[in-house]
Formats: sequence, structure tokens, C-alpha cells
Amino acid sequence: MPELPEISTYLTAFRSRIAGEVIEGVRLRSPSLLRTFDPPLSDVKGRRVVDLRRIGKRIVWALEGERFLVFHLMVTGRFHRRKAGAALPRKHTHAAFDFADATYLLTERGKQKKASLHLVIGEHDLGALDPGGLEPLDASLGEFDEALRRENRTLKRALTDPRILSGVGNAHSDEILLSARLSPVQRTHNLDDDEMARLYRATVRELGDWVARLASETGDRFPERVTAFHPEMRVHGRYGEPCADCGDPIQRIVYASRETNYCPTCQTGGRLLADRAISRLLGTDWPRTLEELENHLATRRTDPA
Repeated sequence: MPELPEISTYLTAFRSRIAGEVIEGVRLRSPSLLRTFDPPLSDVKGRRVVDLRRIGKRIVWALEGERFLVFHLMVTGRFHRRKAGAALPRKHTHAAFDFADATYLLTERGKQKKASLHLVIGEHDLGALDPGGLEPLDASLGEFDEALRRENRTLKRALTDPRILSGVGNAHSDEILLSARLSPVQRTHNLDDDEMARLYRATVRELGDWVARLASETGDRFPERVTAFHPEMRVHGRYGEPCADCGDPIQRIVYASRETNYCPTCQTGGRLLADRAISRLLGTDWPRTLEELENHLATRRTDPA
């Protein structure tokens, strides 16, 4: 799912291309994309784009007449720039937004179609779509501390809760926690002042660095290949690979469709975190350390049964 750095990349590209331009038309292929009915989507035709914004993980096109197109790309939703008037492909395409010099396609791969589009009038209705999380790159340490300690959550849940922090998801939270040398399951109320300061600095540093890195990689091109995983990430999506910092294998916790990656040596004092499904299966045989895990795997490899 695109997070704050990836959404910022889209916004930069849109600001240089559609700010001040008029929407000449919208072609909707998937009615399920549109989550509002009043005003009708045809109401945006002929309106000029006056601002581009981010609300959490949503992209906002502000139009004349206080109309706002609000896009949530979810997991696999993406934008693509094509020549003006380009045909609307049958496969994976939700909608096309036509401008004088280009057409922007909104696509979504996968069987589950979760991407959404809201058309609302006025700042009040726009604000109703804001979960209210703190903007991490604008917050002070004190504001960050207060937001995270408001509820006693695990750090992974706190970082990815849009009511607590704005724009942070599964991928960048993994990178932040590795940088801060903190366990994803440590509770917010258990953090001491030094740990909270480390987490704050890591959050600002990681998000800021990724915004700058993606901007440099994209350059003047439109970002066609936005992804939640990047080859330069040190821990997210690296299960089983050596940690870039210490060399020990990256581990994971899997819950439903979400995977948390972490380094036991750098983040948990060498302790393996119990994966819910596997730990239930293994019970008391669940390895507690990397050494126990290696011994367990070695035993399985040599066991003739």
C-alpha cells in the first residue's frame, strides 16, 4: 500500500502536471470505485484543479467550487499517465481522468477491489474523511510522545494506526522500528524517554529520507511503478535474508494478510517473537532464540521421519 513517501511522490508529479488544469471529463468503468453519489461524478467536468493534498494515505485533488476528489489506493491501486484521450483498458482499470494534454488511469490489480473514490463538497465533508492522525514530519517530540502514549498499543499497531500517525503503514513502520532498535511488540506505555526519542528521530529520519529518495529516483518522470516494497529497504520484505546491520536472518510475524519483519539481534535482544499460527502448531517446541531456531531446523533436516 502506498504510504506517506509514495503518496508524496504522486503529489509532486500531479502538482507539476495538473495543478491549474481543467478536468475535461471522467470515464468510470468500475461503479464500485465511487463511494459517493451526491454530487454526481459528472459535476467535476470543467472544473480546474486548484490544489493537491494528502490526507493520511489518501490523495486529494481540490477543484474549483470546493469540490474534492479523494482517492484511496489501498493495496494495489495505482495511477498511470497516458496520452490525452487514451482508451480505457478493460483489465484492472477503474477510471480515466481526462485533461487537455494527458489522461490519468486509475488501476487496481488483484481480485479484491478495495480502492475508493469520494467526491465531496466543502472542507467540512473533506475533514470527515481524515482519521485525525498526527503528521509525523511536522510534529515535535512532545506531540509525538503524547500521540503514541494516548493508548497502550504495541509499537507496530501504534505506528500504523491512522488515528495516531498519518500516512505510516506496514512497510515503513518496519523500517522505522529497525532504525530505532525497538521491538514491534513493545508497548507504548513501556517506552522510556530515551526510547521514545529514538523512535521519534527514526520516524522523522526514515520518512524524510524515503521522500527524498523516491523524488530523486522519479526525477521528472511520472511515477508509474509505485510500490510498498523497495529494493533498498533493510528489513521489510526481507524474511530469511541477512540483516543489513548485523548479518543475522530477518524474522517475521504473520497475522492475517499482514507480515511484520524484524531483526531479533537488533530489535528484540535475540528473542524470537511468536508467530501466532506457527507457535500454536509447535506449542512448547517454539524456538525462543535464533540459536534454538537453527537447532530446530537442523534437527528437522537430519530426522529421517
